[in-house]
Amino acid sequence: MSSHPRPLEGLRIVEVSSFVASPLCGLTLSQLGAEVIRVDPIGGAADINRWPVTDDGNSIYWTGLNRGKKSVTVDFRDPQGQTMIQDLVIDSGPGGGILVTNAGGRSWMSHETLSARRSDVITLELLGRTDGTPGVDYTVNAALGFPSITGPADYAGVVNHVLPAWDVACGLYAALAITAAVRRRDQNGMGAQITLPLEDTAFAIAGTLGYLTEPQLSGGTRPATGNDVYGTYGTDFVTADDSRFMLVALTPRHFRGLVEMTGTGEAVAAVERALGADFAREDDRYIHRGVLTPLFAAWFARHTSVEVEAALAQTSVLWERYRTFDEVVESGVLQRNPLFTELEQPGIGTYLAAGLPAIFDGEHYFAGPAPDLGSSTGF
Repeated sequence: MSSHPRPLEGLRIVEVSSFVASPLCGLTLSQLGAEVIRVDPIGGAADINRWPVTDDGNSIYWTGLNRGKKSVTVDFRDPQGQTMIQDLVIDSGPGGGILVTNAGGRSWMSHETLSARRSDVITLELLGRTDGTPGVDYTVNAALGFPSITGPADYAGVVNHVLPAWDVACGLYAALAITAAVRRRDQNGMGAQITLPLEDTAFAIAGTLGYLTEPQLSGGTRPATGNDVYGTYGTDFVTADDSRFMLVALTPRHFRGLVEMTGTGEAVAAVERALGADFAREDDRYIHRGVLTPLFAAWFARHTSVEVEAALAQTSVLWERYRTFDEVVESGVLQRNPLFTELEQPGIGTYLAAGLPAIFDGEHYFAGPAPDLGSSTGF
């Protein structure tokens, strides 16, 4: 047990939410020490049974995102239930008065209504699209352009990402926005009405990383590159025993290490001369990757995964072997990583659960198990 208080101890967050972004915001704030009360309708919100589930039908997904919280259930259609939610937000002391929700559009839960009862209230409403209409990670992503450049370079269709990246980013932005609003309130007593569209989260990140800036300036759409890393040298290789490795040579040093390991120095130098290229430059490594990759691939094809790992470990090259989730668990890496601690989750079982990735004063912060639905009602 840490002797240091967690950064957000003393805060109370009321979370009226479902699915990924809003619950992830609450989980993050809970790990940082806030008291987080998730409020659901009677019987649970739409994500109460979301997959993956145990053999008994209990949601691994729901319990994972709601660790360390309290759970209250009320009838949202009942005026008494509506008043109860308002009271949870308003009558919660100096560290309270904070609502996070992706279930907006209810006048009784609006910032205007709540601020009339408490002037320093902080509300954060997560939206789908910028105009307030519904949107989820996969629809936002489809409209943004990423599926058109994801997947094999020679595939004419679109490929959705598996990770709900915009949901995750939006949830973390939400947690940041809440802490910023609390900081401002502590300084000058001001509340805050925050809206955070999922679509704007995706737009902001895509713009920052150049995906939307590039076509504005060049007039062209970035091509699909398959497993090749755009703008530098990085791709995947298959070994003699059909394992697959991802390698990235971001710097000249990385690239020299790859050349030396594969014994392709003379061939690479000949290619460099023939093309008038300079492979110390990452743009030249990227442009001519179609010539370089077969030279390296032949070496990987002659060696087993064990031999490849041993050789790569002696270089500066950035690399990792592709693994399935099963292989990650079986490797023992979770047990060795202090990010994980054993958690006994009622209805689910005992497993290694991740804490907050940020390390404060040498330790990770962990949240306890998720509550039973409605177990804190009337607390």
